[in-house]
Amino acid sequence: GVLLISIITSSFLSTAPAQAQIIHAGQACVVKEDNISERVYTIREGDTLVLQCLVTGHPRPQVRWTKTAGSASDKFQETSVLNETLRIEKIQRLQGGRYYCKAENGVGVPAIKSIRVDVQYLDEPVLTIHQTISDVRGSFYQEKTVFLRCTVNSNPPARFIWKRGAEILSHSQDNGVDIYEPLYTQGETKVLKLKNLRPQDYASYTCQVSVRNVCSIPDKSITFQLTNTTAPPALKLSVNETLVVNPGDNITMQCSLTGGDPQPEVVWSHSPGPMPLNSIVQGGNLTIWRIRVEDSGYYNCTAINNVGNPAKKIVNLLVRSMKNATFQITPDVIKESETIQLGQDLKLSCHVDAVPQEKVIYSWYKNGKPARFSDRLLITRNDPELPPVTCSLEIIDLRFSDYGTYLCVATFQGAPIPDLSVEVNISSETVPPTISVPKGQSTITVREGSRAELQCEVRGKPKPPIIWSRVDKEMPMPSGTMTMETYDGKLHLESVSREMSGTYKCQTARYNGFNIRPREALVQLNVQ
Repeated sequence: GVLLISIITSSFLSTAPAQAQIIHAGQACVVKEDNISERVYTIREGDTLVLQCLVTGHPRPQVRWTKTAGSASDKFQETSVLNETLRIEKIQRLQGGRYYCKAENGVGVPAIKSIRVDVQYLDEPVLTIHQTISDVRGSFYQEKTVFLRCTVNSNPPARFIWKRGAEILSHSQDNGVDIYEPLYTQGETKVLKLKNLRPQDYASYTCQVSVRNVCSIPDKSITFQLTNTTAPPALKLSVNETLVVNPGDNITMQCSLTGGDPQPEVVWSHSPGPMPLNSIVQGGNLTIWRIRVEDSGYYNCTAINNVGNPAKKIVNLLVRSMKNATFQITPDVIKESETIQLGQDLKLSCHVDAVPQEKVIYSWYKNGKPARFSDRLLITRNDPELPPVTCSLEIIDLRFSDYGTYLCVATFQGAPIPDLSVEVNISSETVPPTISVPKGQSTITVREGSRAELQCEVRGKPKPPIIWSRVDKEMPMPSGTMTMETYDGKLHLESVSREMSGTYKCQTARYNGFNIRPREALVQLNVQ
């Protein structure tokens, strides 16, 4: 028995807490110890980072790399690396920050070591030119001031050198120039101001940016030739700012330059979404073949030459379309009636969703013949009491002879778009709707994951659509919308979840039927 105890003791004594040390391989430019606590590893953007965490301890510690102080768009926080070697190919600027190596083996406290990774880069500089002309007091003379603005993103901050030709410019050597840093700029910016332009100021200017060869990143520069014709871009369009076309048409929009030196670049873009696949841009010309309704939207033509502000022209392209023809029957509003009665007024209305909406022309027919205007029959092209561009036919003092079939036809005149029509029958049988829940159907109980059918019965002539919504929860229907429309009064729910439990409301729509206060009923759904 003595032997056994000594074996247990010796194995217990041979455990050792985890210890860790970070060493670097890979393409570091420099690793400096700022002070004892801070180790900084500097690497050039696009190079490969390799950090190793050397660990000792018994039992063998588990190693985990994690990161903080990065950008929110950096996915490394969630995916920590369970490995002694952390390797990042083609490191990007957002991956800079502090990396921690944590080693733990359940003995004592975990060992945590860290190193800060500093990613160095120098982007291409961007040079823009702005000119102002001001009158000089008491003379016919105008003086011109030119601002050359150079911006660059870099780490560490870049140093700027301005040159005219090959000569380096500074305020002390030439009082015609001013070099300063503007306030509130994104990235690093230096402005070269040429005050009261002189003939020798028409020259070639270079903005050179440098990070002093850190990580052997070479300097970069950009040059601009300033002349007395230097000017911002200007554009003109061959089409109106609102262009209405028919589906299937081929159209070309020309966006031509009317000014700009140096020669501006012209670019077309579309919002919302990308340019349509059935389009091609050649220079300033945009052509769209066999245009579709979904190609509608704003087309932007932009010209840029880095002088002044970009020039921009926008075309709102509308592709003609018509859909969703609906009708409404409105009983006598003055008498607050909800039914059709002889001797009372009656209004029939008709609406289509169209582009452009205001160009729709509605016509009414009774029993197949055009409806005849009279002092008892009024037609309002744009009824102010109803959705925009709804046409109404009003019958004053309804008589038996007014019963019949009314047809509303919506057309785009002179456009190859098929007409849409909707029919309304008016007779002694035309009655407002009632809604009810069939017997035994007011509470439906189903198992989670199965199908459910909620039912409401609607009677009336005409039978309107039924709109379903949730009563007790501010939640959308399974379709993702807040309401769902059904024509047979049945709401089908597939694979129901417990979140779908609750009270559902069915109500009559105010279109394709009577335009009166909706009738409604409730159905309870229990999901087990």
